[in-house]
Amino acid sequence: MPRPKKTAAQPAGPDLFAQENPEAAAVAADEIAPETGQPEKPAEGADKNKILNAVWRACDSFRGVIDPSLYKDYILTFLFVKYLSDLWKERTEHFTALYASDPDPATRIRRALRNERFQVPEEATYEYLFERRNDDKIGQIINVALQALEDANGIALDGVFRSIDFNSEVILGKEKERKRRLKNLIEDFQGIDLTPSHLSSSDIIGDVYEYLIAFFASDAGKKAGEFYTPAPVSRLLARLVAPKPGDRICDPTCGSASLLMRVGQEVKRKYHSDNFSLYGQELNGGTYSLARMNMVLHGFDDAVIKWGDTLNDPQLLENDALMKFDVLVANPPFSLDKWGAENAAGDRHKRFWRGVPPKSKGDFAFLSHMIHVALPQVGRGGVILPHGILFRGSSEGLIRRKLLEEGLVEAVVGLPGSMFYGTGIPTAIVLFRQQRETTDVLFVDASQLYEETRSQNVLTDAHLARIADTVEQFRANPAGVPGVVEPRFAYRADLAEIEKNGFNLNIARYVDTFVAAEAVDMEAVQAELDTIETELAEVRRRMQAFLQQIKG
Repeated sequence: MPRPKKTAAQPAGPDLFAQENPEAAAVAADEIAPETGQPEKPAEGADKNKILNAVWRACDSFRGVIDPSLYKDYILTFLFVKYLSDLWKERTEHFTALYASDPDPATRIRRALRNERFQVPEEATYEYLFERRNDDKIGQIINVALQALEDANGIALDGVFRSIDFNSEVILGKEKERKRRLKNLIEDFQGIDLTPSHLSSSDIIGDVYEYLIAFFASDAGKKAGEFYTPAPVSRLLARLVAPKPGDRICDPTCGSASLLMRVGQEVKRKYHSDNFSLYGQELNGGTYSLARMNMVLHGFDDAVIKWGDTLNDPQLLENDALMKFDVLVANPPFSLDKWGAENAAGDRHKRFWRGVPPKSKGDFAFLSHMIHVALPQVGRGGVILPHGILFRGSSEGLIRRKLLEEGLVEAVVGLPGSMFYGTGIPTAIVLFRQQRETTDVLFVDASQLYEETRSQNVLTDAHLARIADTVEQFRANPAGVPGVVEPRFAYRADLAEIEKNGFNLNIARYVDTFVAAEAVDMEAVQAELDTIETELAEVRRRMQAFLQQIKG
C-alpha cells in the first residue's frame, strides 16, 4: 500500500511517521522502551521531538525513491556530522569567551581546541555546508567535508565515511535531482541544536541514533539482520555472558555495534565501572560506518571496530596472532552460504581443527572462531543461531560432539519465533565457556515467553529476569543433579544423557513441554447424563400435557 503524501494539514515528525508506517513505528518504539519492557512513545521531551522531526523531514526526501537500506546511511551520517559540528561550535564559543581578555586570544583558542575530543575543519562544519546548499556540486562538497573530518581526526575517524558517497548518481539521481534532495537534507537539520549544553541529557543523541537504527532495521525488511539485533535480545545476551570490569569484549560480526554496546553498558549498570574495552569487526562497509558513528555518539570513542570478513580475513590481531577476549557475543548471518569453507582447512590460525562446517551453512564456522579467540581460562560467550545447529548431522554433528566432550557448551536457550527482523524462525542462544567444572548442559525453553507487537514478538524485563536467573543458578551449582530444573521450562543434562541422544541438542529432547489433560471422572459424567435424561423426560411429559390441554 503506497504511503500518503505529506500535506500542509498533516502533522510533521513522529506522528506523521506513525501514520505512514505504524508497524515500523511500533517496532522502533519498543527498542527505546524503558526497562519495563513496554513500548513507549519514541519522542519523549522537546529535544527528542525536535531531532526526530528533523529526521522524518529528511526521510521524506528519500522515502519511496531510495530503498531504506540505502538512505539510512545518508540520514544517519548527516546526523553524525551535525553533532560533531555543533559540538565544535560550542567548544569554540566556550574558549572564545574564556580567553576574551587574553593578549592573543586567537592563539590561545587555537591551542585549546587542539586538545578537544574531535577536530572539525571549517569546510566540514554544518554552517559551511548550509551556506553552499544551493551549489550544483553540493554532493561533492559534502564528500570533501567528510574526507576533511577523517583527515583531521587520524585513527579516531579514519575510514568511517569511506562507504558513503553523497555524489552518487546511481543512488541519489542525476545532478538536478541530487542537488534538490541534498539541499532539503541540509535544510531539514537547520532547526535542531545538538550541542551538549542545549540537550537535557547527554544520552539523547545516542538514544535517538539507536532508535533510528531500530526504525531502519524494521523498515528494511529481510536485510535488517545484517545490522541490528533487537534490544530485548541484546539485553538478555549481555546479562547471560556476565561481563565484568577489566574485560575485553568482542563481537566478531558486530553490525551497527548495538549488541556490543549493550554488553559494555551491562558492566556500567552492574558495577558502575568504565573499566572495559570493546572490539568488533563488520563485513558490510555501510554498516561498519554506522558502528563507528554509533560508538562515538554513545561515548565509546576508544572502541576498536575493524572492517573485513571475520572468517576469511580476521582483523583483530595482536602480534600477528588472533587477539584473545574475555567475553564474546554475536548475532551472525543465519546459515550463511559460501562462507569460505574452501579456505578453512588451510586456515593459518587453525580455528577449524574440530572440523570444517558445510559450505552452505556457516553457523559453526562463527562459533568455532569465537571459541578459538576466547581466553583459555576465563573466556566465555554467547551466540544467536538457528535451531538447525542443535541437531544437524554430518560435519556439524562431529563438531558439536567435540565441543560437548570438551565441556565447552554451557547452555542452550530457545527463544520465541518472530523476534528478528526479516525472519519468523525460532532461534537459540548457545552459551559457551572455557574451563568449566562440569560437562553438564542447561536447556531452557523460553519459546513461550513473549509479548506480541504488531510486527514482532518481544521479551519483557520479567522474561529476561526469569531466563537469566535460571542460567545464573545453574552456574552457581556445578555439582547439581541432572534432571528437571523447572517443569516445562528448564532441564539439566549430563554428558551421558546427551551421548545417549547422539549428541543431539534439540531442546525438545530434554525439556518436556507436554501438558497432560485432566483425568475425566466417568462416574460423574454418567451421573450428569442421567440427570439430564431425567430432566428431558420431565420436559417432554409436561409438553405432551400442555398440547393435550390445548386440543381439549
